[in-house]
Amino acid sequence: MAVVEFEVGALRVDAAVIGQGINVEPSLVLDRMREGKITVLCERGFDEDAGRYRMTFFHESRRFHLVVDEEGNAIQRSTVDFGDHQLPTSMRE
Repeated sequence: MAVVEFEVGALRVDAAVIGQGINVEPSLVLDRMREGKITVLCERGFDEDAGRYRMTFFHESRRFHLVVDEEGNAIQRSTVDFGDHQLPTSMRE
């Protein structure tokens, strides 16, 4: 089942998927994004990764990677949680 929908010039990810990955109530995800408390980096694959997209969501001490194929199906998910420590700047690159 697709977790990402493709729109003209944008990707749409269900708030439940993001919330699960960064431990935020899905109903709060959009508000936290508007406040700048959740940020995201989206990368489009090329060469051997052509047709894939990697979205990385950052919130407090968590980093959540979501990799999808060209139909929006999840290929890989991973979360790094630094617990009581803030996410290092190097992890946001």
